[in-house]
Amino acid sequence: MKATGVVRRIDDLGRVVIPKEIRKTLRIKEGDPLEIFTDREGQVILKKYSPIGELSEFAAGYAETLSKTTGHIACITDKDTIIAVSGGSKKEFLEQDISQELEQLMEDKEVYTSKENSDIAMPITKNDNQERKHNAQIVYPIISNGDTIGTVILMSKEANGKMNDVEKKVAQSAATFLGSQMEI
Repeated sequence: MKATGVVRRIDDLGRVVIPKEIRKTLRIKEGDPLEIFTDREGQVILKKYSPIGELSEFAAGYAETLSKTTGHIACITDKDTIIAVSGGSKKEFLEQDISQELEQLMEDKEVYTSKENSDIAMPITKNDNQERKHNAQIVYPIISNGDTIGTVILMSKEANGKMNDVEKKVAQSAATFLGSQMEI
């Protein structure tokens, strides 16, 4: 654990304020759920809660099935990172922070489809820097109880690959299924 040098007091309602700098660094926004852990030494640990992160093993299997079925790279994200990838470089994608563009897409609950090479590629991770590695893409939000909790992403492996309605329906059904698993 890393010390921040910040000390806060608990108020009369048992609340502690997490400093703005720490919230910004950890991408914690108002209303975000936090998990609370304790250990035997009396430490209290707050961790940003990812509902779809609980399904990471399941999501990995689902991404593998999507990749084998479509022949494309399949990624599943929560609201902050890529939690499962298949058909592509795990080092390039797995556990990477998502891009601001993808974060905005989730916030707006929008579906993104790039069908041709002339379309603008959506940066997936913060490290993409608008590089056009995967021109054909489909990004579908995973919605559970009315909130976006992640995305299903399909990316073409070939530079001149194209996405069609079949891939869009596959991504849609995957996102709907994963969202419904969180509601159970």
